[in-house]
Amino acid sequence: MYESTWDMLQQLFLVAGGLGLFLYGMTVMSDGLEKLAGDKMRGVLERATSNRYLGVLVGALTACFVQSSSAVTVMSVGFVNAGMMTLNQAIGVIMGANIGTTITAQIISFKLDAIAPLVIFIGLVTHLSSKRKSIVNIGYILLGFGMLFFGIAVMGSPMEAFTENPTFQSMLLTFTNPLLALLTGAVFTAIVQSSSATTGIIVALCLNGVDLPFRTAAFLVLGSNIGTCITAMLAAMAASRESKRAALAHVLFNTLGCFFFGAAITIFPGVLTYITSNWQEEARQIAMFHTIFNLSTTIVLLGFTRQLAWLVRKIIPEMPNENTDAKRLIYLDPSITLTPAIAVTQAHREMCRMGKIALENVHLAVDAFFSRDMEKAAEALDLEETVDYLAFHITAWLVRIRGLSLSDRDIEKISYMLQTVSHLERVSDHAENIAEYAILVEQNSLKFSPEAVEELRLLSKMVTEILKVSMEAYEAYDVDDMAQIETIEQSVDDAAKCYTQNHVHRIRHERCDPYSGVIFTDMISDLERCADHAFNIAQSIMG
Repeated sequence: MYESTWDMLQQLFLVAGGLGLFLYGMTVMSDGLEKLAGDKMRGVLERATSNRYLGVLVGALTACFVQSSSAVTVMSVGFVNAGMMTLNQAIGVIMGANIGTTITAQIISFKLDAIAPLVIFIGLVTHLSSKRKSIVNIGYILLGFGMLFFGIAVMGSPMEAFTENPTFQSMLLTFTNPLLALLTGAVFTAIVQSSSATTGIIVALCLNGVDLPFRTAAFLVLGSNIGTCITAMLAAMAASRESKRAALAHVLFNTLGCFFFGAAITIFPGVLTYITSNWQEEARQIAMFHTIFNLSTTIVLLGFTRQLAWLVRKIIPEMPNENTDAKRLIYLDPSITLTPAIAVTQAHREMCRMGKIALENVHLAVDAFFSRDMEKAAEALDLEETVDYLAFHITAWLVRIRGLSLSDRDIEKISYMLQTVSHLERVSDHAENIAEYAILVEQNSLKFSPEAVEELRLLSKMVTEILKVSMEAYEAYDVDDMAQIETIEQSVDDAAKCYTQNHVHRIRHERCDPYSGVIFTDMISDLERCADHAFNIAQSIMG
């Protein structure tokens, strides 16, 4: 027992410090794994197909990398919000994530605290001494791994002392109530937003001699699987309706699994007896229960993904004419913290959408000019406001995600993306100018010579073509069209120079009205600048 109140406080400080080291070690290890495998992980997730079994495998592999089913679920919600993944695909991925995250408890159940200081030393030296990004990330993973087990070691002696305390023992007895244990696990996990952390702490307590009944630990673990849903629910609050459905599917899947499995171990205690008879260590028993629960729940409910998708669509039905306004972010949501693995991809998709709107604006403005259609001119001016809105918010997003733990490739990509946003916004600015020329021409009944009209039509056609090819190349990160883009850009420059000279010749021979001639030269300049921006957008692919 404790000799004084100060001794008890010291022990409490050690437990708190050890717990802090444990949780921070988990975070560091997860960040290191995500940095090391970010690009590959993003590619794996994007390749999830309608095959539910492949979706489960993809979710499990991704959760193994990030050590958090919550993170994978948030990624899935983000992909659904971006239209990159259907609801059925997301359900499969979420199921797999629940399996993949169980590896954390399995790792912790091996009592490796004796080698933790050595692992920390190796990780620190590797992290600080190497200049290769992959080696640095490996060092970061080892550093987190070591801190995790060192935190368990720090908690060891104080926890052993606590187990002898009558007050602590009576507190543990209150958790023998399954509902209370379930609720405690859910609330604690909702606070730390990681079922891996909650299960890891339960395993760590057993490693440090806390006499926690296995049945109580099982219900704490079940509760953690309900509490982990809070992260996805928060992520989906400001997202699309389909994203809300994906988050709800996560809640229903985990809640149903906990309800049925909790009922099974209550009605058939032999389930827990089977685990205790096959694995002797208490920590290993909890880790195996966590794995068996998530694996069996996925196997049982995997055949009902379509029914689950149908149910969430009934609970959250489609609303008519919802989110039809173009002046909004579709692929990005500033209220959601995405993992670095998909933050850059989401920004790229939003930029591609912005590029299509800017191209549409050029088409509208040019059509308004030649057809003297004031409705199209007004529409082009409205669309320019949409492009300005997207440019501002995409730039803010890119600045925000530059502070995340990104790979070298993504850091470089963001630098070029910031420039590309500016180029796209300038293209729309030039479209706005052309729309204003159309209004001036109509209001003042200005006339152009047939030669001038034909030259503007030819130049406009070349400019819309280079914008189209450049945006397609940018969207696909395809450099194969670069030669074609260079050729068109040079043709635009040559044509602009030639048409300007022709215009001067027509002015001298009084074949063109001087006021109309000013608009002609301004429009030539705007179209040429559009081609320049298109060329720069395509060049950003090559860095």
